[in-house]
Amino acid sequence: MEQTIAYLREILANYTEKDDVSVGIYRKIEKGSYASEGALVNDLTFEESEYLNKILPWEIQYAKNEQDEQRAYQLNEVYELLF
Repeated sequence: MEQTIAYLREILANYTEKDDVSVGIYRKIEKGSYASEGALVNDLTFEESEYLNKILPWEIQYAKNEQDEQRAYQLNEVYELLF
């Protein structure tokens, strides 16, 4: 699994108890063999894309605060693909 998708899966695991949309995205990642984050983004529903648009800015900032620039960069890659 590509590292960017692995980071996304890890983040979504934190939300699965609270939100069904996160569960759906998490399951897609688990079931799918996405070659890239672009392939995953192309497979998202509108609702799933909107959900990631809401949580990714916070998660990117959190990674920056933790000085995990690699994670912040890769999550930002997904965020930019959503537009």
